[in-house]
Formats: sequence, C-alpha cells, structure tokens
Amino acid sequence: MSYIPHTDVERQQMLSAIGVPTIEDLFEAVPAAYRFPKLDLPPALSEMEVLAELQSLAESNDSAYDFSLFRGAGAYHHYTPAAVNHMLLRGEFYTAYTPYQPEVSQGTLQAIFEYQTMISQLTGMDGANASHYDGATSLAEAVTVALEASRRKKSKVILSPYINPQYRAVARTYHQGNDVTFVGDEGAAELSDLVAMIDDNTAMFAVAYPNFLGQIEDFKGLADQVHAAGALLVFVANPLALALLKSPGELGADIVVGDGQTLGIPLSYGGPYVGFFATKLAQMRRIAGRIVGETVDKTGKKAYVMTLRPREQDIRREKATSNICTNQGLLALAATVYLSLMGKHGLKKAAELNYHKAHYAATQIAKIPGYEVDQSKPFFNEFVVKCPRPVREINEVLLAEGIIGGYELGRDYLYLYDRMLVCVTEMNTKAEIDVLVDILGEVK
Repeated sequence: MSYIPHTDVERQQMLSAIGVPTIEDLFEAVPAAYRFPKLDLPPALSEMEVLAELQSLAESNDSAYDFSLFRGAGAYHHYTPAAVNHMLLRGEFYTAYTPYQPEVSQGTLQAIFEYQTMISQLTGMDGANASHYDGATSLAEAVTVALEASRRKKSKVILSPYINPQYRAVARTYHQGNDVTFVGDEGAAELSDLVAMIDDNTAMFAVAYPNFLGQIEDFKGLADQVHAAGALLVFVANPLALALLKSPGELGADIVVGDGQTLGIPLSYGGPYVGFFATKLAQMRRIAGRIVGETVDKTGKKAYVMTLRPREQDIRREKATSNICTNQGLLALAATVYLSLMGKHGLKKAAELNYHKAHYAATQIAKIPGYEVDQSKPFFNEFVVKCPRPVREINEVLLAEGIIGGYELGRDYLYLYDRMLVCVTEMNTKAEIDVLVDILGEVK
C-alpha cells in the first residue's frame, strides 16, 4: 500500500497513550545540548515540483541508452521486457522476506521453484539453489563444495586464466587462510597446460563457457580426465549463451555457476546482480543457500516448501561450511519472469542475434588495415581485437563520438594494452556497428 502519514489527531492519540503531551517531551531524557538542532529545510514543494527536481538530478547520470555500447567483460547491455520490472513492483514480491512459513509464502516459494527449474534446464544439471549474491560468489562457493566433496583431503584448485578475473580474485579472497592452493590462472595457460596440472591432490577444475575473451573452447573428454583424478569439474557459464550451445551437463560438468545478469537484469552501474549455482544430485546436500521443493499438502493440493538449507549459518552453525544464508530473491524473480516471457524459442533467438551481430562486427573490423581479430576459436558475442594504437587512446576518440568502446585487456592480461575485448548484443544495430567500424578506420 502507499505510505500514508499520521494525522495530527492520530499523533495526539498516541502521545496520550504514552502519557506525554508533546513530541518534544519524548526527548526530555536527552540533554538539550546534545539534541539534533532544528533542520534548516527549504519551503515545501508540490508533488509536481519535487518530481521535476528529482528528474533533473537523475539526468545528471549517464545511461547505457545514451551511447552505442560495445563493452561487456562481465556486464552486458541486453533488452529487458517491460513486464519484468512491472512484476517486480508488485508488493507481494518486493516486500517479501525469507519464506520460512510456507502457509503464507506460496507465491514467493513457487517463483523460486520456477527459477531453480529453469536454471537446471539451461545448465543440464539436476538442481539449482535459490541464487547467490553474484557470479563471483557462486564460483567461490563451488570451491567450498569441491573441498567438502573430498572431505578436505584435497586442497588444489585449478582455475582457467580465462575465467573472469574478478571471479578468480573473489575465490582467492574467499578462501584465504583455508589452506587452498589455487593454480593455473597466473599466466596464459591453455587447456592442455591446465590438464597437465591435475594430480591426486586436485579437488576442483574450473573453466569458463564461453571464456572471458568470448571464446568457446573444446571441452570434449575433459570431464573424463578430471573425474579420473577424483576432482569436480566446474563450468562458469553465460546463461544466455547456453540457449545456443551444448549444456555443461552434456559436457560432464559437476557444478555450473555464473551470473544471471544476462537474463533481463539491467547494467545497474555494476550491480546488484544474481549468481546462479546448479549441480548434479551427488553434490546437492553440500551447497550453500536454500532449495525450494514441490510437494502436496494433506488435502493433495500442490504446495511449495523450503526443502533444503544444509549450509546456512542459522542451522548447526558449528558445522556450517558457509556463512551464506540469503539469496538475491528479487533479481532471481526478474530472471524467472524474463525466462518465462522469452520461452525456449525466444531465448534461442536472442542468443542467435548476439552471435550473428558479433560475427558481423568481427568480419568488418578484420577488414580494417592495422586491426586483427582473433578468430582462432569460435566465439559467442565477444571477441578480441588487436589494435594499431593503445586501446585507451582509441576509446577516448570513440567516447567523444557517443560510443563506449571495448574493454582494455591490458588491465588483466599480460599488459596487452593494444588488445580490445569487443562485445556486441541484440541491442546493437547494424548502423551502430558500421559507425564503430568507420571510426576505428579513421583512428588507426
């Protein structure tokens, strides 16, 4: 409901019930010298005037819609159907707390159940939890599961250097002091180099799909090699790409994690987003967070309940392996509404648009003298461009023309300041791509 302030009569009734004549009397216990001074507020404005003022302040911010955006690197500009935000504004959802009491939380519980179901279908896993804070947190929690699966007898975690560098940093920070050894990601190791690192002490082997450079690597046979050592295979995946690619489950993954930002969640200045976590049945009881299940009540009607909360800090705290005891419920709902609206065919169409537009852009940029596009591996909607000048200089020119250029890979990868990671989504028109190509040709 809308907020309705108390009337003067209601305030006086409350004061009478307390036994004091005025509001000021409530603060008698606080010495006058320490009371908050009278607020120096400007004269009151009408609702129309306040709205105009707030709109003026909001326009001080830049919006992704004010630019032609060709940057991804973990946060992507996708279209969000209007119905997504409309559903989030329903009071039943945005004021809801943890649904511990199923008799009054069936709507929220069903929404979570549907989210879990669709994430499981996308990833090819047996089940998913109700979400994590973001993709980086999900990866860090996957490390915990892998260590628990080995009964803490193994401590080696192999990370591909082509997993999002922020995810890798969070995983390391998350497990500092836990006697975990992270290897593989400090350099430019290829998949064969990572496989050579597998030994009897390996608890987890993690790869990205597609990887941070947008590439789709060949993981055929990888699961057999990882499982032969008794380790878990973890995929860090882009859920939108999974509408087009073979699922990680089909490739032998034990756990699939990532960020659901590509599923109808706006850029939001970098967050908040929603981390998904899906796994095979064998690891289900080791995961953090909560799982909602479907059952029937005593009358035989379908009902939803919080089935599993094995690792929350409020249950058997002395044995808990994670302090995660919440989820991104509202954003998981946004992803659920988006997936429901798009459906199987709509999601695939969106993924195809990303793929084909990115490949058109890559083909056109590759024709510009002085530029080289890395096409050594298949890619989804991001690709690496070697530029004739430092990326920072090129991006300054692009920005002046209303274009946010690609991500400067020199920040994360071997000081390659002439490498640009370009992202193209369904939001980029052919005309925008052609303008990008023209300007790149002029600044070469």
